[in-house]
Amino acid sequence: MTDGGADRCAGQDNSLLPFYLVVDVSVSMAMDGKLEAANEIVPALVDALARHPVVAARVRFGLIDFSDHAEVRLPLGDLLAPGLVAPVLTVRGGTCYESAFTATRDEIESDMARFAASGETSHRPTVWFVSDGRPTDSRSAWQAAFAELTSSSARPSVVACGVDEADPRIIRSLAHPATGSGRMASYLMVPGSDPARTIAGIAQVLIASVVRSGYRAVGDAGPVLPDGPDLPPGVQRLDPTGPG
Repeated sequence: MTDGGADRCAGQDNSLLPFYLVVDVSVSMAMDGKLEAANEIVPALVDALARHPVVAARVRFGLIDFSDHAEVRLPLGDLLAPGLVAPVLTVRGGTCYESAFTATRDEIESDMARFAASGETSHRPTVWFVSDGRPTDSRSAWQAAFAELTSSSARPSVVACGVDEADPRIIRSLAHPATGSGRMASYLMVPGSDPARTIAGIAQVLIASVVRSGYRAVGDAGPVLPDGPDLPPGVQRLDPTGPG
């Protein structure tokens, strides 16, 4: 997959582009090399941004992991900042989607308030959500938390990604917005594919999206999402559905 857009200028728009990666670290992620693949995402993105300084100047990236509870592992910031060390994810507990959505909403609201206080402007945040399993909390709980996340004043876009035992119907329902010019999509493992390789493929998709989005002013249109021939083996893109 090519990054694309390297020969284009980002124009005069200096608004920041916030991206959040929200990763499942439940105990099932310890199997089949999935966690190892997830731990390669941030270093790979750092390498890509180093090759695209115009994009790196605008991109801000944060990392949240979740199991029974969620933790902010990397506060939103500049991935090329001197001394930054990518956190190492470790497994723990179950798969509480509610904790992930609540922590992400809280972090976005805090970050947007910080931008406003410092006089910085930003485009609509994008959340990349990656899970390998079904939620262990109640449907009503995680759906309510997701509704609060997506209805917040920051109006985040959500790109949901599922591998292994993740429920395709739920993952597809998490793509937000589901309609309009800024409609998002979900990325799912092709049945029979290797889960760890699929996570590595999703990382390629995420990186391409960040870089391509950085070469344009995304505004309400949301991030650029790779499709078709740009997708690595084992990864398929699907349009959103209704509530999971």
